[in-house]
Amino acid sequence: MQDDKTGGVPIRTVKSFLSKIPSVVTGTDIVQWLMKNLSIEDPVEAIHLGSLIAAQGYVFPISDHVLTLKDDGTFYRFQAPYFWPSNCWEPENTDYAIYLCKRTMQNKARLELADYEAENLARLQRAFARKWEFIFMQAEAQVKIDRKKDKTERKILDSQERAFWDVHRPVPGCVNTTEMDIRKCRRLKNPQKVKKSVYGVTEESQSQSPVHIPSQPTRKTTKEDVRKQITFLNAQIDRHCLKMSKVAESKEPSQQRVKRWGFSFDEILKDQVGRDQFLRFLESEFSSENLRFWLAVQDLKKQPLQDVARRVEEIWQEFLAPGAPSAINLDSHSYEITSQNVKDGGRYTFEDAQEHIYKLMKSDSYARFLRSNAYQDLLSAKKKVSLGRAASPFLALLTFACCLLLV
Repeated sequence: MQDDKTGGVPIRTVKSFLSKIPSVVTGTDIVQWLMKNLSIEDPVEAIHLGSLIAAQGYVFPISDHVLTLKDDGTFYRFQAPYFWPSNCWEPENTDYAIYLCKRTMQNKARLELADYEAENLARLQRAFARKWEFIFMQAEAQVKIDRKKDKTERKILDSQERAFWDVHRPVPGCVNTTEMDIRKCRRLKNPQKVKKSVYGVTEESQSQSPVHIPSQPTRKTTKEDVRKQITFLNAQIDRHCLKMSKVAESKEPSQQRVKRWGFSFDEILKDQVGRDQFLRFLESEFSSENLRFWLAVQDLKKQPLQDVARRVEEIWQEFLAPGAPSAINLDSHSYEITSQNVKDGGRYTFEDAQEHIYKLMKSDSYARFLRSNAYQDLLSAKKKVSLGRAASPFLALLTFACCLLLV
């Protein structure tokens, strides 16, 4: 079908209003080719067969993410053999994370993430927090390589890569042709190796072989057992926290780190240096109480039970009570809910208020911070240092030459 020299579907470049669309075929061309070469008399049958081929990603529409075939002038492209499902290779979650991260660095008007892709990216950031810097660097390196390619070639490759992920991480509601049959999973001898679905992507189970635990007589749970369990769970939480190196904790963050703050609002909130920079910016706008309230509520969730009631009252008096010194701006609905929650204070008393303030900072203050001179200066600081270091040998040589001339 792809070889137009031996009677395949004609591949052509189509002129649009302001640009050219290279290497496309129409849905009608594919349907007619199937009817002619496979002796299909009913067009509906040809469309059905073509949709099955499209669902596997061998052909794909260039205008949307829905892998179906239409008998009209919709433009399609053929998938590159490297991405064919017949090669039987399953991509990893890190591959998908790199792809989505790379999309955010490219032409946003042409490659902007869809809503479900943005949600997947946010979940992947949380799942791979410990190695997100590596993923970010991989994406950045791929973008640099792609920019060296011809514009037309890059456009085709971008669409082929997107179609590959439409097959392996499809749009919600579309058929997933690569999904594992649950009945086959249950028949596997080692259920620990069964892949489980995580927000549209798959992860290998942590344990690779069943562990035999010898039976023990049951006994009453003691305080020591509970204490050990708490210690174990705290250790598990720490494992999933981002480990900061001494360099990362420095007051002069790397350019890579500063770039990550612009990736999402959550990136700047989970970085201590990023929060400090954002707090300074809010102080310059006289709205630092929003972030301080959000951080206070986060800290409340970690307080020992005997200290919770006291801390709830302190937060209420500082940020929400009538005449509070650092009053925050809440809508009436959230304020009413919070007022009722304070009467029986707990760790999640301010949950509604915190969510409202989070959305307010994300949609307003965070966007201004990214456009501010403070953030732009941080972005360019490292470049200036690099240029200064590169220029210093030249300046030294120039000084030496001037001295010789004077002599």
